[in-house]
Amino acid sequence: MSRAVLSVDVELFDQTPAYRSASGTTDQHGIGLGGLEFLRRALAERDASTTCFVVSSLVDRYPDEIEQLADAGFEIASHTHSHRLLSDLDRETRRAELRDSRERLETLTGESVAGFRAPAFDITDDHFDLLSETGYAYDSSVVASRAIPGWYGGEYDLERPAPATAVAADAPPNIAELPASVMPGLRLPLTGTWLRFFGPQYTAFGMRLLARKGVTPVLYVHPWELVGLPKVEGVPSRVYYHTGEWMRDAVAYILDQPFDFVTAREAVATVSQSDDSRSAVAGEG
Repeated sequence: MSRAVLSVDVELFDQTPAYRSASGTTDQHGIGLGGLEFLRRALAERDASTTCFVVSSLVDRYPDEIEQLADAGFEIASHTHSHRLLSDLDRETRRAELRDSRERLETLTGESVAGFRAPAFDITDDHFDLLSETGYAYDSSVVASRAIPGWYGGEYDLERPAPATAVAADAPPNIAELPASVMPGLRLPLTGTWLRFFGPQYTAFGMRLLARKGVTPVLYVHPWELVGLPKVEGVPSRVYYHTGEWMRDAVAYILDQPFDFVTAREAVATVSQSDDSRSAVAGEG
């Protein structure tokens, strides 16, 4: 059976750029925690695993819920400390976002944190250097999507795990890159908003095409997409499209495809790197 990764970017609705830039607010709290509960149950029912890229400020707000993800056997990785776009920050603040997030998550779970994903796949020229300096072994912040106005894309063509030098020639050799998947040919992301736009059959078809090429599909979802969202003035309508029950059904459909759903750490572990890096990715160091 082919492998796939259905990763979770663990951020709540009030941490999204769409909410932060909106003119309105909501008095509801913890919007998305119900999505985490659904994912724990859905994965357990299918004996599947995942990687949770966690915004570590949630450790202060909801420590029990984050600890439950680790207790379920999921890999815990970093999605920064505050979920601010890295390109909006100076170098020392970026370093602190990476360092503090890893330390907080390791303190909570007692497990090493090897992986990182940038909010909105937004990285800077010093990204891989900072990952190496702050103790990470792999990154998953690259998407080989075509350029989309007002979106990310158009910068990369990497579709399978590789040393980070495949993304930036001067990257440290001890960092691996696990790119998020796009539809072959069309080159639009398979998940995120595109799953909600095009439907789970689109995603499943792309997964099969990638598997035929020997590529492990790497997908991502957000817990806030899996719950009912309050209407907030200034949040774009696309954020609300096909969230809640529709999205839960879509995720269940994907998990029922004939794939072995594994962690990002497992998917990237075969990348040819230094001995120290392979040990870190495998959780041995």
